[in-house]
Amino acid sequence: MLEKIRVPRAGRGRPRKKPDSLAADKAYSNSPCREYLRRRGIRHTIPEKADSQAAHLRKGSLGERPPGFNEGRYKKRNTVERAINKLKQSWAVATRYDKRGYVFLGTATAATLVIWLHT
Repeated sequence: MLEKIRVPRAGRGRPRKKPDSLAADKAYSNSPCREYLRRRGIRHTIPEKADSQAAHLRKGSLGERPPGFNEGRYKKRNTVERAINKLKQSWAVATRYDKRGYVFLGTATAATLVIWLHT
């Protein structure tokens, strides 16, 4: 999904393909995800799983350094989660019966417009 990101520029020029930062939940705290983000130079805020924390403590100085975590930035992720939950209230978005990606994008866009018009 990160390959599809296009962040428009304020003036002229091509859109950026790399976000400033990313916040994800514990499901994405595995090494391949973190390495991919590090390789692309994307700052990330991902909480570490309890078993990973225990492994870091168990290895001590022999293991790798635990990843940094910014609680303030992670709390802002709640706004995005609530917006997605509002989108899922739409039956067509939640079930995703559309076979083609561009049709589903249109369905999600229509549901987003309805939410925006109601607020």
